[in-house]
Amino acid sequence: MASAAHEVAQVLNRNRESLADCCATSWQLRTLHALRKCRTAALGGHIDHCTNPSCNTLHLSYNSCRNRHCPKCQGHKREQWIRAREEELLNVPYFHVVFTLPSELNRLCLYEPKLLYGLLFKTSWEVIAGFASNPKFLGAGPGMIAILHTWGQNLSLHPHLHCIVPGGGATKSGKWKPARNKGKYLFPVKAMSKVFRARFVAGLRKKIKTEQPEALYQSLFKKEWVVYCKRPFLGPPQVVEYLGRYTHKIAISNHRIKNLDDSGVVFSVKDYRHGGNKSLMYLSDTEFIRRFALHILPKGFVRIRHYGILSAYHKRKSLDHLGKTLGKVQLQEKPPLQHRICPSCKKGELVTLHTFTARGPPAHWITKLKKYTKAQ
Repeated sequence: MASAAHEVAQVLNRNRESLADCCATSWQLRTLHALRKCRTAALGGHIDHCTNPSCNTLHLSYNSCRNRHCPKCQGHKREQWIRAREEELLNVPYFHVVFTLPSELNRLCLYEPKLLYGLLFKTSWEVIAGFASNPKFLGAGPGMIAILHTWGQNLSLHPHLHCIVPGGGATKSGKWKPARNKGKYLFPVKAMSKVFRARFVAGLRKKIKTEQPEALYQSLFKKEWVVYCKRPFLGPPQVVEYLGRYTHKIAISNHRIKNLDDSGVVFSVKDYRHGGNKSLMYLSDTEFIRRFALHILPKGFVRIRHYGILSAYHKRKSLDHLGKTLGKVQLQEKPPLQHRICPSCKKGELVTLHTFTARGPPAHWITKLKKYTKAQ
């Protein structure tokens, strides 16, 4: 993919003196500063050499911030995650399930994000596990991979979980039991929505530290909560690729930014309520940064979680057994991951010859780089 014409870092850099005014916490401010410095001299760098004899070039590169909210640091992590999950695929149908919190809870999410988002994970798994354990629907132990997103297309707060759920579960004897209609139907969505709402509100009453007005809880029960369940994927290989779109996604990618003027940002927006129609949206720098900061997760918060037969505990115990029982998933062969490929020849691997801090490379390395540039 071609490099983006505009970047989030540009907006952050030109407003670096006022970033604190757009942040609610020091952690958000620290994250924004990391993002604006990504792949700049401020983080230091390294000098690399291409191993391809016909290329033999030197490259000066600046270090990445490696922050999970950075638009420039997610591609390789995503591909690593996808390949690891492909090894765990079962030869069964999979469903895409989405649990969404209503907008009435947005204010609480701003003040208690760790509590609210943690409760969203906990409640969503309780709903899946509860329906699966019921013999009327399945009567077996399910699994789930859940990924938290907190944004809408316009960068507003819109907390929801994207979940992948196998169409079936493991019985106590370790055998696979498919979901109804040969794995083509998971659970009734309307019933899941009501249980999700009831369990979440009950959990909120217990966990929230500050006393909330009764009117808030009443408003939550007056509204229909959204649980979306998409029909099964065409096959297991599609599951991880589809989920991979969501794993290391951030609030907005650099490629969505279409223009920057003196004081604002123009970016593309999809309207999913009207068939995914695309349009452009304009926000001032201050509002753009404020909205972006809303989606910086609390320090140490885990946004990708595995449950049931897909959890780390069951991977060691029963996932291998189920994989052998259900048959191997036929995956398309992929080339080995190559993280450090020469950008000039696209063939040789890069070997680091020297690293340097924010002070920059030593003088003799600068001389070598200048000589190489002239030779080219």
